[in-house]
Amino acid sequence: MASYLIAGAGLPTGERADILIEGGEVVEIGTAVSAAGAEVVDADGLIALPGLVDLHTHLREPGYEQSETVLTGTRAAAAGGYTAVFAMANTSPVADTAGVVEQVLSLGEAAGYAKVQPIGAVTVGLKGERLAELGAMASSRARVRVFSDDGFCVADPLLMRRALEYVKAFDGVIAQHAQEPRLTQGAQMNEGVLSGELGLAGWPAVAEESVIARDVLLAEHVGGRLHVCHVSTAGSVEVIRWAKSRGIRLTAELTPHHLLLTEDLVRGYDARYKVNPPLRTREDVEALRAALVDGTIDIVATDHAPHPVEAKDTEWDAAANGMVGLESALSVVHAALVADGRLDWADVARVMSAKPAEIGSLDGYSEGIAVGAAANITLYDPDASRAFSTEDLRGKGVNSPYLGLELPGRVVHTFLAGRPTVADGELVEQEASRA
Repeated sequence: MASYLIAGAGLPTGERADILIEGGEVVEIGTAVSAAGAEVVDADGLIALPGLVDLHTHLREPGYEQSETVLTGTRAAAAGGYTAVFAMANTSPVADTAGVVEQVLSLGEAAGYAKVQPIGAVTVGLKGERLAELGAMASSRARVRVFSDDGFCVADPLLMRRALEYVKAFDGVIAQHAQEPRLTQGAQMNEGVLSGELGLAGWPAVAEESVIARDVLLAEHVGGRLHVCHVSTAGSVEVIRWAKSRGIRLTAELTPHHLLLTEDLVRGYDARYKVNPPLRTREDVEALRAALVDGTIDIVATDHAPHPVEAKDTEWDAAANGMVGLESALSVVHAALVADGRLDWADVARVMSAKPAEIGSLDGYSEGIAVGAAANITLYDPDASRAFSTEDLRGKGVNSPYLGLELPGRVVHTFLAGRPTVADGELVEQEASRA
């Protein structure tokens, strides 16, 4: 394996240092580091972040390869600075057995662009009727620790209680898609003044908040670990803040699009802005930003959801929900919270790398950039700027809500266990993929 000397990088702490990579690990961090034969990477002006970790990615394979594959999705991840992604279970067949999660794990290993950690379904077929093979998936080669029916809510409180109890045996976590289905039938956008003006059925905030309230009480009752997916409302933030004050074992995520975009974008009926949960109000966005800053919300997760062009290029009510987000997430967080000083780069490393890895029990990904740790490193140019376009997308999906928007920053290099997956802003072909 080749050796690399990252010269003059800015660390998240604000210091500058050289980073020597050998054998896939960081072996030295300091000033004036030298190594005979190492390939020198000029990192002057770049920030060295620990490789990003996404706890919420839809890779679509097996079954929906017209939207994305593990290979194309992890290429998108690498381009966005990610070295590990957690693949959601809503595939076909659903990832509700040891066999399917092991297949997804193997597809990630074959691609070579990022660590792919499968998420197992909570219920068989995502149908919400009976628990899936949680124990078998946990003890499989995939070592699943996160379980979610994302795309659907585990609406049955008895099933949710049993799931929270079951995963305690191996310190697993249930990641809930908080959406009361009876309150959101036919919903097309956030419920409010604008939905009435546009004549679109509304998705009320209480449909999210009521499920979170129920589930934090269940988690407290049984002592299980709960993670709330894609938090989108100010009311949800208050419920989560209350639950954490009680010591409930709870973590939560928000998405880049809920951190930056508002429901006003729906006025043009452009289905790129159709997503579940929907874009909310400016007040909700501000509450989410504050919650990430003060730690009420733990992490940023992309909810990367690619779709074929025809699934989005259609009338609003027929269009699919979802946005691609892997390639743009770091720039969006930069624009929303780093640019105004509310987060620093150490905070970004925490909410986009260390904490997601910790929540998902992903070994070797929460240590950050440290001697002896795996060399999962993203070099980011904070001074760059570009009008985001389809040329910035590396997966199959082009359903990005940021097309044409001026975004700060650029991922210049990504290293996965000491191997470059991105160099000078371009993807590097991987030996695993060629094989």
